[in-house]
Amino acid sequence: MNNKNEYTFMGLTMENISLIYGIFLILWGIGVSYLSDSNSITSYIPSIFGLPILLFAVLALLIPSKKKLLMHIVVTFGLIIFLGGLDFFRSLGNPFENVWADSSKLMMMITGFLFTLLCVKSFIFARKNK
Repeated sequence: MNNKNEYTFMGLTMENISLIYGIFLILWGIGVSYLSDSNSITSYIPSIFGLPILLFAVLALLIPSKKKLLMHIVVTFGLIIFLGGLDFFRSLGNPFENVWADSSKLMMMITGFLFTLLCVKSFIFARKNK
């Protein structure tokens, strides 16, 4: 049950959104690597960043007394994902030459931004309702 003093988006707490986002990133990296027959570790970058988001979100649910710290770590990874996705703009001269890499960068830029935005809104909500 959600606490009314906790920020929610579409009925989900930020911990649950983080769980979903972490799983999405992990599956994306695995899926892109498989579909593209990539032998490069870089195709797993979304998975690599999704894993700590998933881990720290689970810990935030299991250790409520450390939730604030753990969710700050989660948003840091979200911001890193967004910033890494900005590398998409390097390929603007020839976008989607590597469709898998550029799709992953675009996905990371968009979802990283939206995830970070939700986290910031959650932090603002928590500060106002202290």
